Amino acid sequence: MPGNRQVRLTARFRIRDLFRRPGALLALPAGVLLLVLAMPGSALAAGSAGPGSAPPTPRHGNARAGISLEGTVSATTEAATVDTVEAAAAASTNPLGLDVSSYQGSVDWASVADDGASFAYVKATEGVSYTNPYYSQQYNGAHNAGLIRGAYHFALPDVSGGTAQADWFFTHGGGWSADGTTLPPALDIEYNPYGATCYGLSTSAMVSWIKAFSTEMHSLTGRYPMIYTTTSWWTTCTGNSSAFATTNPLWVARYSTSVGTLPAGWSAQSIWQYADSGTFPGDQDVFNGTTAQLQALALGTGTSTSTAWPTVQKDTTGQTVKTIQYLLNAHGAALTVDGSFGTGTYNAVVSFQSANGLDADGVVGPLTWAELIVTVQKGSTGSAVSAVQSELNAGGSSLTVDGDFGTNTYNAVVSFQSAKGLTADGIVGPLTWRALVTS
Repeated sequence: MPGNRQVRLTARFRIRDLFRRPGALLALPAGVLLLVLAMPGSALAAGSAGPGSAPPTPRHGNARAGISLEGTVSATTEAATVDTVEAAAAASTNPLGLDVSSYQGSVDWASVADDGASFAYVKATEGVSYTNPYYSQQYNGAHNAGLIRGAYHFALPDVSGGTAQADWFFTHGGGWSADGTTLPPALDIEYNPYGATCYGLSTSAMVSWIKAFSTEMHSLTGRYPMIYTTTSWWTTCTGNSSAFATTNPLWVARYSTSVGTLPAGWSAQSIWQYADSGTFPGDQDVFNGTTAQLQALALGTGTSTSTAWPTVQKDTTGQTVKTIQYLLNAHGAALTVDGSFGTGTYNAVVSFQSANGLDADGVVGPLTWAELIVTVQKGSTGSAVSAVQSELNAGGSSLTVDGDFGTNTYNAVVSFQSAKGLTADGIVGPLTWRALVTS
């Protein structure tokens, strides 16, 4: 339609059609019922468009209907009863939620709250021209009914840059305040409902687009946006980038018996979208954590999955500064590793940020950390290994800081990972790096 490119399909592929139960709650297989009962780690989502599926419906039509789904269950072998699924959802101790768009129209939020919803995401915008005409009723109505709610933007990377779309989103509902009832703004980045799957962008261009959107939202609101996606789309269109796992909470969509493999870098999702219909209007979601963690995510005091990266700037001293200096040297700087964030270190940070398309403010925050860290493992050598050894020693190890990732360093990493509840594989990737610099 003029102004918002809205397309409505008369024939949509939906999971509930498989079970021939129009209007009923999605019948999930027994495996997912156990998973729902045992969470925190749950989630379902839309996947790649496959052979025989109908063309996709735009996000401001029915939420993510019209595409074939990752791991779609077999109706003939794994269908469970609607009553069983409802009972499982009701028994879950994890906060349940929903996401809605203009397709749902005016929502009866009092009934949604009575049915057990704790949170909701509401579509605000798409591209740089569309706004949800029901946004106020949905967003304010959810708040008035006592739900923690947030707004999301459907990305159209082929229409304009990430910065422009973040600005449009922010001025049309995509704000945030630390009131304890507002979730971080969310970026819905997924299959293109209008054309090429990846919007005609290369993987590097897509990562740059997302980074521009994320950086602008952080500048405008003080929060990095939640990223809604599917693992298959993310792998195809970003090259499975891990650049956002340390800054942006993950909202993953997968309609299957488990959350499945997550995009690179994320060890856990914050939200799992597990169905496109059910107890609540719109899509069905579950939060990966407790109610207290959901409130912390809203307040900006934490996420459901991890501790935040430290922010380090000029005149800071200590072990974390040493790590930054080692890592800058790993990227070509020639700093003296003395733990003092002076002019030389500041200039090196600014140069590194400029070279990597970041705000060149000389402050090492989450986005700079994401670019600065280097994944190392047994057999690696160099300044990044020295940084790991130095951090491990600060935590009680007695390693020689020689930049050689040998057996002793491997054993120390495995011991550290085990103590922190991480996968003890001896590989220092984003999660282990974050644990090292926040310990």
